[in-house]
Amino acid sequence: MKLIFNRSVSVILSAVMLFVSALSLNGCGVKDNSQTLETATTIAETTQASDEPQQKRKIIIDTDTAGDDASALIIAAKAKNIDILGVTVSAGNVSLDQAVKNALMTLEMAGSDAPVYAGASTTYTGKERETFSVYGKDGMGDQDLIHPTRKAEDKGAVDFIVEAVKANPDEVEIVALGPVTNLALAFDKDPETMKRVKKYWSMGTAGFGPGNATPVAEFNVYHDAEAYKVLVDSGVAITAIGFDMLPEETTFSKEELDELEKKGGLSEFFAKAFSGLIEFNTETRGLPIADDADGVAMACVLWDDYLKKTQPCHASVMTDDNEAYGQVILYKEGYGYDSQITFDNYNFYVATETDSKIFKEKLIALLDE
Repeated sequence: MKLIFNRSVSVILSAVMLFVSALSLNGCGVKDNSQTLETATTIAETTQASDEPQQKRKIIIDTDTAGDDASALIIAAKAKNIDILGVTVSAGNVSLDQAVKNALMTLEMAGSDAPVYAGASTTYTGKERETFSVYGKDGMGDQDLIHPTRKAEDKGAVDFIVEAVKANPDEVEIVALGPVTNLALAFDKDPETMKRVKKYWSMGTAGFGPGNATPVAEFNVYHDAEAYKVLVDSGVAITAIGFDMLPEETTFSKEELDELEKKGGLSEFFAKAFSGLIEFNTETRGLPIADDADGVAMACVLWDDYLKKTQPCHASVMTDDNEAYGQVILYKEGYGYDSQITFDNYNFYVATETDSKIFKEKLIALLDE
């Protein structure tokens, strides 16, 4: 209370001094001091406002927790300007039960007690597509890392999402790091409330490059394209960080991960979580590297000026059961297609440029905190 009182006195004295100065100027020939008085009041109000704590961004993270999801959760847990309302989990990289445990363990290692909510255990339609976890059977490198001391909340993910948005209309940002099954089900439950989300972020689509699940489809969309179609067709604005936003300077080499592992603690946890991906990329692509798609996506969400440019598009999600399943066709706004096709909305914003050179340095610094 004493600190607040002194600050208020300081603000009042500043205003009084400016008022006295204004009267003095008037006596020296300044005939209208109304502007000066208004300025004095404005300065006093600004001083008071600057002393107030900045309101934190309200975030819900939707994940299918594997190694790169863990990276994103660590970045979020270390951020000072956000309030993680909850982490909702669906099956994707691994089973729902495993993904929940991975999320709980990652948050615990990062020093966060954000609540975790279990969600969809199957895809939106219930039909499963065969995929392979590039992060190992447990999604975290099969390094015996996962021994959380907490459990998920009793409330289901979909109910939590709807209730959180309803309680904070136009304030909650949702960051989707995996298949968006939980979000599609939330739209089914209460579409009007889900349209009151402040902003949707998605690590999804191949962007303007090739996919990783198929030549045209990125894993998160491919795992549940029907759910992604629900989200896209809802008409809400979405900012997507595609698989093409992973240039070489954002990837970790095996040597770099080995060095991080030697540090112990959170750095070791991070490095071991990516060990399965290093092995997969080495064996199947001849590249002993780990690409951190979800970490990059979270950097776009939370780090000032990391995301430099986006391209407004109209997005169409392919759900036919053929080779194009999971592809997201992106029609650029303002581009003259030969077919002269146009759309009423271009509210799918695709990341096209980031400050990628700072990614690893900043992430490593967070691991060392």
